[in-house]
Parts: sequence; C-alpha cells; structure tokens
Amino acid sequence: MAGNPERRAALVDAGIAVLAREGARGLTFRAVDGEAGVPTGTASNYFTNRDDLLRQIDARLHLRLAPDPEVVEKLLRGARDRSLVMAFMRDLMDRATRDRAGYLALLEMRLEATRRPELRASFTRSVRGDLEQGMAFHRESGLPGGDDTVTVLYLAMLGLLLEHLTLPGVLDGALEGVSAPEGLIERIVTTIVPDE
Repeated sequence: MAGNPERRAALVDAGIAVLAREGARGLTFRAVDGEAGVPTGTASNYFTNRDDLLRQIDARLHLRLAPDPEVVEKLLRGARDRSLVMAFMRDLMDRATRDRAGYLALLEMRLEATRRPELRASFTRSVRGDLEQGMAFHRESGLPGGDDTVTVLYLAMLGLLLEHLTLPGVLDGALEGVSAPEGLIERIVTTIVPDE
C-alpha cells in the first residue's frame, strides 16, 4: 500500500464527496480517482478493497464533523444551563450545514451498513462511541440532564439534521410560528433538556 498520507487523505475526502453525491453504489475506485483528479488506479494503491475505503471514510467523517475544540472551549465559558446546550446544538447544525457532503456521506454510510455486516459492526462501534463520548462530555461539563437527555437529544437532532439536509421543505411551517431549523432546535432543546 502506498504511504503518502496527504494523498491518502485527499482520496478519502474524494470518496466522501462521491459517496454524498452518488451514494454507495457509485463509490468505486475509478470514481474516487476521478474526483481526486489523480490517475486511474491510484486509489487501488491506497486501499486494499472497497471495505477498507469505507472504514477509512468512517474514520475521516468523525474527524471532519467533530466540534472545533476552540469553539467548545469558548462555549464552555458560559453558564452550564439549557442555553449552553442550545448553543452546542446550533453548532452541530452549523457544522453539518457547512460540511453538507460530509453529513450526507455519513447518512449513506448508515444505509450501506444495513447491507454489509462487517461495516455495520464497525460503524455501530464508532457511532456508539460518539454517543458515549457525548454522554461523558455532557456529564463532565455539568450540563443539565443525564444520559437519557443526551440520548433523546441525539435522536431528535439526528431527525432534524436528516430532514434539513435532505428535504428541508418538509419542516417549513411544521410547527406554527417556529422557523426551520433554528426554531426547531430551540423547541427540541426546551422540550428535552430540563431547566435547572
């Protein structure tokens, strides 16, 4: 396998773009090479097979979509209350909107995991790890609510992100007087997170 880490990262990012645009069926080494603007056959020098590429896309997506540590540090200067949770959910929406391709690729990975048992096992571990990390962060930061709050918040935000990034018109006017997605974030947080 080729060892140029910058080239590997560029190929993985190209794979993310292909996955977001074409879906899992369109994710071929040839498509990745074309997206990355490299000679045909380059991706096959960096990934042993398609499963290897998918595993590396999974790892890269979790890095690309992770919160910026500087933003987290700045937000944590505020009071540890419901408004801080709302600020974190707004940051989540902003990150997913800015890296729409990354988030859509993450959704495609979920679909592909339903068809590939090996991917399902590894992807389940990585997503579960993210959820557990979110629970630990919530507890350690002294935010209101516990693990149940984080789990329900995760599920609600996952649904909001799915609709906002794929069919945003579905949410327009869904709740009277509530804008999508900003007002829906506020409604989700005020409904789920206790006011302590």
